[in-house]
Amino acid sequence: MIIRPARAGDAEALTVLINDVIDTTTITFTSQRKTVQIVRDDIAARGPAFLVVDSGGVAVGYASYFPFRAGPGYAWTKEHSIALAAGTRGSGVGRALMAELEAVARTEDVHSLIAGVSGENPAGRAFHAAIGFAEIAVLPEVGFKFGRWIDLVLMQKKL
Repeated sequence: MIIRPARAGDAEALTVLINDVIDTTTITFTSQRKTVQIVRDDIAARGPAFLVVDSGGVAVGYASYFPFRAGPGYAWTKEHSIALAAGTRGSGVGRALMAELEAVARTEDVHSLIAGVSGENPAGRAFHAAIGFAEIAVLPEVGFKFGRWIDLVLMQKKL
């Protein structure tokens, strides 16, 4: 497996991965599925801040960042997203992917990365803690999915 910048051709595989997360988990609170075009547009818009894990020419995971909030005062803080196919989790590739994403962020003078982690995702919280993110806030019951309210845990890593 290699980590590389995402390409437009990765959009189809990433759409399948992202939609599986949307359809089957509370890792994300959205229930709106992505289209290949939306993912392709995200890849183009984020440029070097959109990385993939490539296994034999197929994208089996990604990490990306995007503006945390609108406005010039927030320009140096980014929120990130990461997802890996089931077969790649626990192998260390997520850590390597985030290390590469942080390296890109440093070249763009990003001061801190924010992770918004579902309160129902203890593995996500543990992963982020293991790579240096600190829990900074819990927003009770701000997400709603599958008929229930879910907390959002904000985690931050200063670069």
